[in-house]
Amino acid sequence: MEFEKDVQLSKSEYMMFLKHPAWLWLKKHDKNKLPAPDDNLQATFDAGVEFEDYAQKRFPKGIRLGFNNYNEYLSLPKRTTEVWEKGIQTIFQGRFEQGNITCICDIVDRAPNDEIDLYEVKSSTKVKTEHYLDLAFQVLVLESCGYVVRNIAVIHVNGKYVRNGKVDPLALSAVTDITSKVREKIPETEKNIDDALKVISSPEMPDPSPRYTNLGALGEWMDIYKNLGNKIDTYSIYNIIALGAEDIGELEDLEIALIKDIPENFKLTTKQQVQVMATKRGERSIAKAKIKDFLECLTYPIYFLDYETSMSIVPPYDGTSPYQQIPFQYSLHILDKPVGELKHTEYLHRDSTHPVPKLLEKLKKDIGSTGSILVWYKTFEMKRNLEMVEMFPEYKNFLIDVNSRVVDLMKPFAQGLFVDKDFFGSSSIKNVLPVMVPNLNYKGLDIQEGQSAQRLWMEAVIKNKEGINKAKLFHNLIEYCKLDTLAMVEIWRVLNNL
Repeated sequence: MEFEKDVQLSKSEYMMFLKHPAWLWLKKHDKNKLPAPDDNLQATFDAGVEFEDYAQKRFPKGIRLGFNNYNEYLSLPKRTTEVWEKGIQTIFQGRFEQGNITCICDIVDRAPNDEIDLYEVKSSTKVKTEHYLDLAFQVLVLESCGYVVRNIAVIHVNGKYVRNGKVDPLALSAVTDITSKVREKIPETEKNIDDALKVISSPEMPDPSPRYTNLGALGEWMDIYKNLGNKIDTYSIYNIIALGAEDIGELEDLEIALIKDIPENFKLTTKQQVQVMATKRGERSIAKAKIKDFLECLTYPIYFLDYETSMSIVPPYDGTSPYQQIPFQYSLHILDKPVGELKHTEYLHRDSTHPVPKLLEKLKKDIGSTGSILVWYKTFEMKRNLEMVEMFPEYKNFLIDVNSRVVDLMKPFAQGLFVDKDFFGSSSIKNVLPVMVPNLNYKGLDIQEGQSAQRLWMEAVIKNKEGINKAKLFHNLIEYCKLDTLAMVEIWRVLNNL
């Protein structure tokens, strides 16, 4: 099928199409309906760019092109061709264009006989399905321009890298050849490109139903779907925990929009079944005897502990690895006896040195040698403790003892001992707290979730970003983390009063 010359499909737009055809249509025809990246998502993009700079160091003879404005974008294919024809070994961020398709390639490296080795830089620690699809599109663009693509690979993060001194760019990244798997995707990519161009050419948006999402994009698409003016009932099928696009399609075919109307024989996971039954029943399900048994296992003093952690692609400290969660803050509420004063203590690291030594020094003073230590989702805190043992073995005995006393306050909710329809199938404290303690919430705080806490701390402390009121930020971080442990205290109190 022939398409108008002004109908053009870029690689990023093609990936939008694969996630949901209506996503591509909106990008081309009504992009104001697409939400702008928030600060957390932008930070993720920025981290990817930083890693790309390290990946490029594998190619010392490379030249970076790219663009800073629309005119430079338009001239980029011509500049790319000119540089390649001059015999440059490697081009970063060159743009190739033929007919209705175009792409910017992360890295094209000259192979013998002027063939191309194509590299895509990804900030994941392994190759993912969408990477094959991404690179298949690039191969088709390059080959339509007359180039011969020899090898195709992904340069991704080496998750096993441990920093020791200056960051080693070669050790930080790893290269995985995926030539054959990308070649297998070429036929379906050709068809998909044709379908995507038809979507762009259509005056009407494709069906925006979430059932048509792919590549794990359901969560992202739901944010867009709501932006389209679609009113979603609180107890809509779209709010069933971890419900897949295929299941949504089956329910829509049955003309079922609400959880209460789902038939009993519809296949659901155990968690989904619990949520659906709670919604249909409309009443709480509370296993009081089992909750009582759980609470009676606790010993005083009771500690309520929560860590805040930082995480980055490039390890900021010796002995750390990409994406390693490094505690920089904790909040600790302490109850010495059943009817006693609730005490609070905390630690927040405020400079760019490794935060763990001082954090552990303070924590060891704050936590006594006896008593239960309540956390929410114990896997997280216990794993952090074991990682800190590896980094600073002098605290091994202390941290092993802490882990032996950890009790997961999430357990009654995760195991279905306390079920409420308004948990929406989740045992996250952000879902449980507003139901259990309605007058206690995060809405009045400047920082309301952990990802923002991590980003803001790293911007202020690790990157020393200008224009940040550190005193105010540190106050906000303390208030946020403090509420995490206070939330546990109040949820624990509700359970005790059942």
